[in-house]
Amino acid sequence: AQVVSQAQVDTVLAAPGRPADAVKLDAERKPAEVLHFLGLKKGDVAADIMAGSGYYSEIMARLVGPKGKVVAYEPTQFYDEKAKASWHSLIGREPNVSVVSYPFDKFAAPADTYDFVMLHMVHHDQYWESAKYGIPRSDPAVFVKTLYAAMKPGGIVGVVDHVANPNDDTRATVEAMHRIDPAVVKADFEAAGFGLEDSSDVLSNPDDAHDKSVFDPAIRGHTDRIVYRFRKPG
Repeated sequence: AQVVSQAQVDTVLAAPGRPADAVKLDAERKPAEVLHFLGLKKGDVAADIMAGSGYYSEIMARLVGPKGKVVAYEPTQFYDEKAKASWHSLIGREPNVSVVSYPFDKFAAPADTYDFVMLHMVHHDQYWESAKYGIPRSDPAVFVKTLYAAMKPGGIVGVVDHVANPNDDTRATVEAMHRIDPAVVKADFEAAGFGLEDSSDVLSNPDDAHDKSVFDPAIRGHTDRIVYRFRKPG
Protein backbone atom coordinates (compact mmCIF):
# COMPACT_ATOMS: atom_id res chain seq x y z
CA ALA A 1 0.00 0.00 0.00
CA GLN A 2 1.06 3.58 -0.64
CA VAL A 3 1.70 6.07 2.14
CA VAL A 4 -1.28 8.39 2.50
CA SER A 5 -0.83 11.63 0.60
CA GLN A 6 -1.47 15.06 2.10
CA ALA A 7 -4.37 15.43 -0.35
CA GLN A 8 -5.94 12.18 0.90
CA VAL A 9 -5.68 13.40 4.50
CA ASP A 10 -7.14 16.78 3.54
CA THR A 11 -10.10 14.98 1.95
CA VAL A 12 -10.94 13.01 5.10
CA LEU A 13 -10.43 16.10 7.27
CA ALA A 14 -13.01 17.94 5.16
CA ALA A 15 -15.56 15.12 5.23
CA PRO A 16 -18.49 15.72 7.60
CA GLY A 17 -18.96 14.14 11.02
CA ARG A 18 -15.91 15.17 13.03
CA PRO A 19 -16.62 17.26 16.15
CA ALA A 20 -16.19 21.02 15.73
CA ASP A 21 -13.66 21.02 18.60
CA ALA A 22 -11.48 18.58 16.65
CA VAL A 23 -11.75 20.46 13.35
CA LYS A 24 -10.59 23.63 15.11
CA LEU A 25 -7.31 21.92 16.03
CA ASP A 26 -6.37 21.00 12.45
CA ALA A 27 -4.67 24.32 11.69
CA GLU A 28 -2.12 23.99 14.51
CA ARG A 29 -1.72 20.20 14.47
CA LYS A 30 -1.25 19.89 10.68
CA PRO A 31 -2.39 16.25 10.51
CA ALA A 32 -2.05 16.06 6.70
CA GLU A 33 1.65 16.91 6.81
CA VAL A 34 2.25 14.82 9.94
CA LEU A 35 0.55 11.59 8.82
CA HIS A 36 2.05 11.76 5.32
CA PHE A 37 5.52 12.27 6.81
CA LEU A 38 5.10 9.50 9.38
CA GLY A 39 4.01 7.02 6.72
CA LEU A 40 0.51 5.85 7.61
CA LYS A 41 -0.91 3.54 4.91
CA LYS A 42 -4.36 2.40 3.86
CA GLY A 43 -5.10 -0.99 5.45
CA ASP A 44 -2.77 -0.41 8.41
CA VAL A 45 -3.53 -1.88 11.82
CA ALA A 46 -2.83 1.21 13.89
CA ALA A 47 -2.90 2.27 17.53
CA ASP A 48 -3.35 5.66 19.15
CA ILE A 49 -1.86 5.49 22.65
CA MET A 50 -3.20 7.83 25.34
CA ALA A 51 -5.66 8.85 22.69
CA GLY A 52 -7.38 11.57 24.71
CA SER A 53 -10.44 12.81 22.82
CA GLY A 54 -9.63 10.52 19.89
CA TYR A 55 -8.54 13.34 17.59
CA TYR A 56 -6.01 11.19 15.74
CA SER A 57 -7.96 7.93 16.20
CA GLU A 58 -10.82 9.29 14.11
CA ILE A 59 -8.62 10.73 11.36
CA MET A 60 -6.54 7.54 11.12
CA ALA A 61 -9.67 5.37 11.03
CA ARG A 62 -10.90 7.23 7.95
CA LEU A 63 -7.50 6.83 6.28
CA VAL A 64 -6.80 3.15 6.99
CA GLY A 65 -10.28 2.29 5.71
CA PRO A 66 -12.45 -0.76 6.37
CA LYS A 67 -9.57 -3.22 5.80
CA GLY A 68 -7.52 -1.48 8.48
CA LYS A 69 -8.36 -0.69 12.08
CA VAL A 70 -7.44 1.66 14.88
CA VAL A 71 -7.14 0.64 18.52
CA ALA A 72 -7.29 3.58 20.92
CA TYR A 73 -5.56 2.98 24.24
CA GLU A 74 -6.80 5.18 27.10
CA PRO A 75 -5.61 5.01 30.72
CA THR A 76 -8.36 3.96 33.14
CA GLN A 77 -7.55 7.09 35.16
CA PHE A 78 -9.04 9.20 32.34
CA TYR A 79 -11.67 6.76 31.09
CA ASP A 80 -14.64 8.09 33.05
CA GLU A 81 -18.34 8.13 32.10
CA LYS A 82 -17.98 11.30 30.05
CA ALA A 83 -15.03 9.84 28.13
CA LYS A 84 -16.91 6.57 27.55
CA ALA A 85 -19.86 8.47 26.07
CA SER A 86 -17.55 10.44 23.78
CA TRP A 87 -15.82 7.26 22.57
CA HIS A 88 -19.18 5.55 22.06
CA SER A 89 -20.22 8.30 19.65
CA LEU A 90 -16.82 8.26 17.88
CA ILE A 91 -17.10 4.49 17.32
CA GLY A 92 -20.62 5.09 16.01
CA ARG A 93 -19.08 7.33 13.34
CA GLU A 94 -16.01 5.16 12.70
CA PRO A 95 -16.75 1.48 13.42
CA ASN A 96 -13.18 0.37 12.72
CA VAL A 97 -12.09 2.07 15.98
CA SER A 98 -12.04 0.17 19.27
CA VAL A 99 -10.98 1.30 22.74
CA VAL A 100 -8.78 -0.50 25.26
CA SER A 101 -8.60 0.89 28.78
CA TYR A 102 -5.49 0.09 30.84
CA PRO A 103 -3.86 1.27 34.10
CA PHE A 104 -1.55 4.20 33.24
CA ASP A 105 1.68 2.46 34.30
CA LYS A 106 0.77 -0.99 32.92
CA PHE A 107 0.43 -0.60 29.16
CA ALA A 108 0.06 -3.98 27.47
CA ALA A 109 -0.54 -4.94 23.84
CA PRO A 110 -0.35 -8.17 21.85
CA ALA A 111 2.99 -8.93 20.17
CA ASP A 112 3.62 -8.29 16.46
CA THR A 113 0.27 -6.54 15.96
CA TYR A 114 0.72 -2.95 14.82
CA ASP A 115 1.88 -1.46 11.55
CA PHE A 116 1.65 2.09 12.89
CA VAL A 117 1.39 3.74 16.31
CA MET A 118 0.77 7.38 17.13
CA LEU A 119 2.08 8.95 20.35
CA HIS A 120 0.67 12.45 20.04
CA MET A 121 2.05 14.77 22.73
CA VAL A 122 2.06 11.98 25.32
CA HIS A 123 5.50 10.35 25.51
CA HIS A 124 6.55 12.95 28.10
CA ASP A 125 3.75 11.60 30.32
CA GLN A 126 5.81 8.45 30.88
CA TYR A 127 7.85 10.73 33.20
CA TRP A 128 4.82 12.28 34.89
CA GLU A 129 3.30 11.26 38.20
CA SER A 130 0.28 12.83 39.83
CA ALA A 131 -1.44 12.09 43.12
CA LYS A 132 -4.37 14.24 41.97
CA TYR A 133 -5.00 12.05 38.91
CA GLY A 134 -3.88 8.78 40.51
CA ILE A 135 -0.88 8.45 38.20
CA PRO A 136 1.93 6.41 39.82
CA ARG A 137 5.60 6.72 38.94
CA SER A 138 6.11 4.80 35.67
CA ASP A 139 9.15 3.33 33.97
CA PRO A 140 9.44 4.75 30.43
CA ALA A 141 11.84 1.95 29.44
CA VAL A 142 9.20 -0.69 30.23
CA PHE A 143 6.60 1.19 28.18
CA VAL A 144 8.82 1.52 25.09
CA LYS A 145 9.98 -2.09 25.34
CA THR A 146 6.34 -3.26 25.47
CA LEU A 147 5.57 -1.03 22.48
CA TYR A 148 8.54 -2.49 20.57
CA ALA A 149 7.18 -6.02 21.08
CA ALA A 150 3.71 -4.91 19.92
CA MET A 151 5.01 -3.59 16.59
CA LYS A 152 5.24 -5.74 13.49
CA PRO A 153 8.74 -5.89 11.97
CA GLY A 154 9.12 -2.68 9.97
CA GLY A 155 6.35 -1.02 12.01
CA ILE A 156 6.38 2.75 12.55
CA VAL A 157 5.94 4.73 15.76
CA GLY A 158 5.26 8.42 15.27
CA VAL A 159 6.14 10.66 18.21
CA VAL A 160 4.96 14.26 18.37
CA ASP A 161 5.90 16.06 21.58
CA HIS A 162 6.55 19.44 23.16
CA VAL A 163 10.23 20.42 23.17
CA ALA A 164 12.10 21.14 26.41
CA ASN A 165 15.56 22.64 26.67
CA PRO A 166 18.21 20.03 27.51
CA ASN A 167 17.81 19.43 31.21
CA ASP A 168 19.27 16.92 33.66
CA ASP A 169 15.99 16.32 35.45
CA THR A 170 13.44 15.10 32.92
CA ARG A 171 10.78 14.38 35.54
CA ALA A 172 10.96 17.88 37.05
CA THR A 173 10.67 19.45 33.59
CA VAL A 174 7.66 17.28 32.77
CA GLU A 175 6.06 18.09 36.12
CA ALA A 176 6.51 21.83 35.64
CA MET A 177 5.93 22.21 31.90
CA HIS A 178 4.86 18.91 30.23
CA ARG A 179 7.84 19.18 27.87
CA ILE A 180 10.65 16.73 27.08
CA ASP A 181 14.18 17.06 25.71
CA PRO A 182 14.17 15.48 22.21
CA ALA A 183 17.43 13.68 23.08
CA VAL A 184 15.60 11.83 25.87
CA VAL A 185 12.87 10.69 23.46
CA LYS A 186 15.48 9.46 20.98
CA ALA A 187 17.43 7.63 23.71
CA ASP A 188 14.28 5.97 25.09
CA PHE A 189 13.33 4.53 21.71
CA GLU A 190 16.82 3.55 20.61
CA ALA A 191 17.39 1.71 23.90
CA ALA A 192 14.39 -0.50 23.08
CA GLY A 193 15.70 -1.29 19.59
CA PHE A 194 13.89 1.27 17.43
CA GLY A 195 15.76 3.32 14.87
CA LEU A 196 15.06 7.04 14.38
CA GLU A 197 14.42 7.02 10.65
CA ASP A 198 13.63 10.70 10.14
CA SER A 199 12.38 13.87 11.80
CA SER A 200 10.29 16.76 10.49
CA ASP A 201 10.21 20.41 11.49
CA VAL A 202 6.60 20.86 10.31
CA LEU A 203 5.54 21.65 13.91
CA SER A 204 8.64 23.54 14.99
CA ASN A 205 8.24 27.05 16.38
CA PRO A 206 11.47 29.04 16.82
CA ASP A 207 9.55 31.67 18.82
CA ASP A 208 8.89 29.18 21.64
CA ALA A 209 11.62 29.68 24.26
CA HIS A 210 10.71 26.33 25.94
CA ASP A 211 10.41 28.15 29.28
CA LYS A 212 6.63 28.01 29.81
CA SER A 213 4.16 25.25 30.54
CA VAL A 214 2.45 23.95 27.42
CA PHE A 215 -0.81 25.05 29.08
CA ASP A 216 0.34 28.68 29.46
CA PRO A 217 -2.05 30.83 27.36
CA ALA A 218 0.96 32.64 25.86
CA ILE A 219 2.11 29.46 24.06
CA ARG A 220 -0.74 26.92 24.25
CA GLY A 221 -1.45 25.46 20.82
CA HIS A 222 1.78 26.91 19.41
CA THR A 223 4.51 25.00 21.22
CA ASP A 224 7.70 23.96 19.45
CA ARG A 225 7.20 20.24 18.71
CA ILE A 226 9.26 17.34 17.48
CA VAL A 227 7.85 14.96 14.88
CA TYR A 228 9.92 11.76 14.94
CA ARG A 229 9.47 8.62 12.85
CA PHE A 230 10.84 5.56 14.61
CA ARG A 231 10.86 2.14 12.96
CA LYS A 232 11.24 -1.38 14.29
CA PRO A 233 13.83 -3.15 12.13
CA GLY A 234 12.35 -5.83 9.91
